Amino acid sequence: MNMSFTYDALPIRVRFGRGTVAEVATEVARLGAQRALVLTTPQQAGEGERIAALLGAVSAGVFPGAVMHTPVEVTEMALAALRESGADCVVSVGGGSTTGLGKALALRTGVKQLVIPTTYAGSEMTPILGETQDGRKTTLRSLNVLPEAVIYDVDLTVGLPAALSATSGVNAIAHAVEALYARDRNPVISLMAEDSIRSLSSALPILVHEPGNMEARGMALYGAWLAGCCLGAVGMALHHKLCHTLGGTFNLPHAETHTIVLSHAVAYNAPAAPEAMAAITRALGAPDAAQGIFDLVRALGAPRALADIGMPADGIERAADLAVESPYWNPRPITREAIRDLIARAHAGERPVAAVPAEEAA
Repeated sequence: MNMSFTYDALPIRVRFGRGTVAEVATEVARLGAQRALVLTTPQQAGEGERIAALLGAVSAGVFPGAVMHTPVEVTEMALAALRESGADCVVSVGGGSTTGLGKALALRTGVKQLVIPTTYAGSEMTPILGETQDGRKTTLRSLNVLPEAVIYDVDLTVGLPAALSATSGVNAIAHAVEALYARDRNPVISLMAEDSIRSLSSALPILVHEPGNMEARGMALYGAWLAGCCLGAVGMALHHKLCHTLGGTFNLPHAETHTIVLSHAVAYNAPAAPEAMAAITRALGAPDAAQGIFDLVRALGAPRALADIGMPADGIERAADLAVESPYWNPRPITREAIRDLIARAHAGERPVAAVPAEEAA
């Protein structure tokens, strides 16, 4: 078999298990840090206080102001709190919003990061930061924002509501799916991606009905970790470009946007990525990748229409314009009319369609 690829392993320490959050002070000490500021969203301030108590004398307090899409104005407030606290480390507790804030602080100050995920976002494993300013979301990739350490504690995900478990989990599946047809894909990451999709698609339907099922919780968090590894190691394509555009422009909830768009992006790329589609169908145990994802989302009771999560109908044309303005690399050429139709179907909650535009069929 003729193979040629590049694989860069990211320098990040991972602790995975149950009850591992008890080691938070030890992990901060391993980083050589003296004082740690805990970051959370307003909703998870209580959890942040609990982590601060576990840190003991190392704690520099809690900043509970993280919000979606990492707006720069929130980062400025957190910067002031960081400087005032004298902390040389941040402990980011929560999902992608909190992790993003920690990364934004690391980018500006070089502060060390320990992340304790409570969702399946996966951004804790990546050197990627998305920030929003004046309604536009921009993304950068730099080892300067890669967290030094991550504590995965399955017990901390038990409180994740069934609906959020579903959308956060499909968001993770999206990372794995795009890794399978990324321009810089490699066999190691493809193995992780397929196992991630298999683990999450098996665990999520159980969690919707049994939120306290610890075996399923563990499997979902394991799948999310693998998905984060994929997202951190290889590039992104059409799906992530669309979600960044839609989320940043219309302030849509991140995980729900990914959940709705994924099957449509997969259908769009199916003709150009047969090996990836075969891996997805194997992992899902479904005859078709795009339809299998759509059916999984439906079975989870998750949103299927962008209209239902706040995207206005008159935003479809604008979104299509933005999506083709500076597109990510994609296995299939991106044409405005095809993308406009894709967004319209996702807006209406229709089934994905794998039609090939006339200009490509010719």
